[in-house]
Amino acid sequence: MARVVFLLVPQLHLLDLAGPAQVFSTAVDIGYDYRLHYVAEATEVPTVQGVSLRAGTEWPELDRDDLVVVPGWRPAAHGPAGPLAPADLRRLADHHAAGGTVASICAGALALGRAGLLDGRRCTTHHEVQDDLARRFRAARVVRDVLYVVDDRVVTSAGIASGIDVALHLVATRHGPAAAARIARSLVVYARRNGDERQASAMLRHRSHLSDAVHRAQDLIDARYAEPLPLADLAAACGVAERTLTRLFRVFTGLTPLGYQQLLRVERAEHLIGHGATVEAAARTVGFTDARMLRRLRARARPAPAA
Repeated sequence: MARVVFLLVPQLHLLDLAGPAQVFSTAVDIGYDYRLHYVAEATEVPTVQGVSLRAGTEWPELDRDDLVVVPGWRPAAHGPAGPLAPADLRRLADHHAAGGTVASICAGALALGRAGLLDGRRCTTHHEVQDDLARRFRAARVVRDVLYVVDDRVVTSAGIASGIDVALHLVATRHGPAAAARIARSLVVYARRNGDERQASAMLRHRSHLSDAVHRAQDLIDARYAEPLPLADLAAACGVAERTLTRLFRVFTGLTPLGYQQLLRVERAEHLIGHGATVEAAARTVGFTDARMLRRLRARARPAPAA
C-alpha cells in the first residue's frame, strides 16, 4: 500500500486538489493499493471557490513509497511567508530526505521552496506565480510555460487542470503507461499531456481520439508491447474484424497497430540506451529478436540533417 497525503491550506483551489485526488481514487477503483489522506492545521479548510473541506490534523506515518502533495492556493490570501507552519515544511523536507516523493500543484511550489526542496532543482508553477517563485527562491531553476517538471523526486506543476496531468504521470511512473491510460479514459481525459517535453511520448501523441475500439487495442499494446501480438488476436480482443481494426487505427492514429507497437518499442529502447544499455540489450528487452530492426527503425525516426 502507498499513501498519498494531501496537505491542505486555507484558500486552496478546489481543482488543484480534486484533479489529482480523482486520479489516485480512480487508481484504487481499478485495483491499485493507495490510501488517500487529507491533513491540515485545522479540521475545516476554506477554499477559494467558497466550499469548506474537512481534513485530519494528524499525519500518518510515512515511508519512501508514499507521496505528499501540496495543492495550490490564492497567493494574495497569505503573506510572503505563506500558509504553512514550519513543522509542516520540515515534514516535507524530511519525507524527501528519507527517499519519498513530494509534489506541488500551482502555488504549492512556494511551500516546496520554503522547505528548501527547490534549491538547485528545476521546477515550475502557474504562469502567474512564476516571477514570484523565481524572485523568492533564487537558487531554484524555474522552467517557464511547461505543465510539470520532475527533478529528483521533487515534482512541480502549473496547477489547475495540469494537476491531473502530473498525477497521471506519477501513476504511469509507478504502474506503467497502460494504467495511466486506463485512468485517463475513465476521467474522459483522452489527450494526456506530457510535462516539460511537448507531447514527446507516442502513447500521449496518439491518444487524443474517441474510438473505444482503438483505445482498447492501444491498452493491450501499451501493456504488452514487448510481446508478439498477432493482428487476429488483437482484433478479437477488441471485438472487431482485423480489417476494421486496421482501418480504425489508421483513421484515429495515423498508424497501423504494428507501427504503433514498433514506435513504443523504439521509444523504450531509446530510454534504455540513454541509461547505458547497449543497442543489442535494449533490442532484446523491448521484444526485437536482434538489433538490426531496432537500428533500422531508429534511423528512420531520426530527422533528416538540415541543408
